[in-house]
Amino acid sequence: MTLLALERVDKVFGGLRALRGVSFEVAPGSIFGLIGPNGAGKTTLFNVITGVYRPDGGHVRFDGGEIGGLSPARVAELGIARTFQNIRLFRAMTVEENVMVAGHKLHRAGLASAVFRTAAHASDENALTTRARELLEVLGLKDHAEDVAGSLPYGSQRRLEIARALMLGPKLLLLDEPAAGMNSSEAFELERQIRFLRDELGVTIVLVEHNMSVVMSVCERIHVVDHGETIAEGTPAEIKVHPRVLAAYLGQEADPGAADEETAP
Repeated sequence: MTLLALERVDKVFGGLRALRGVSFEVAPGSIFGLIGPNGAGKTTLFNVITGVYRPDGGHVRFDGGEIGGLSPARVAELGIARTFQNIRLFRAMTVEENVMVAGHKLHRAGLASAVFRTAAHASDENALTTRARELLEVLGLKDHAEDVAGSLPYGSQRRLEIARALMLGPKLLLLDEPAAGMNSSEAFELERQIRFLRDELGVTIVLVEHNMSVVMSVCERIHVVDHGETIAEGTPAEIKVHPRVLAAYLGQEADPGAADEETAP
């Protein structure tokens, strides 16, 4: 069973082929890692999946349907949420307000109810507040609910982005370098939170991350790209010793025969 499937996805910018025939599948209820050196195409893949970019070839399927070329809003409606490599918060709003602003799916009343402050509007606001506070507690931010978002430490801002993405109630959550800027204890807590999201909230997670300790700890399968192409896929134990991965990250020379033999399709 597959929740997300990419089949030979290409993306071209002018004369630059940013993605070349990338294929992988993500099972529901899994934590899937997507790694590679800087410029490998990881964020471009996220942008293709979420509708920021239209693929120039191949297929992107989610929950059995084709989503390649759909708008970001439509992709979000279908159940895919994401965070960004560069933090995108409303810095002058409170932490709680930043989470609530993403909760439009919880609104049941119409515009007139909001204008006239009806009971239906009050019910919507209560539901939003309750859900936002639950997520802030999960991400360890409950005590900062009334703080201005821009005043939070960098690592806490990363967790706030995750809380806001979860407000959409996604089936699939794409995390783009969530451990960036975190110290070792913050990264360890992030690992616990990622497992909680999968185990307790039932969210499938695809993780782009340069912190290999986090990746190897939480991911069950890892897909590796370099220069827009797949070079390996496997378990953390397999990826650690894969010759093409070592060559990409460490500049070690790989045996071409061994690489072809060990690279997952």
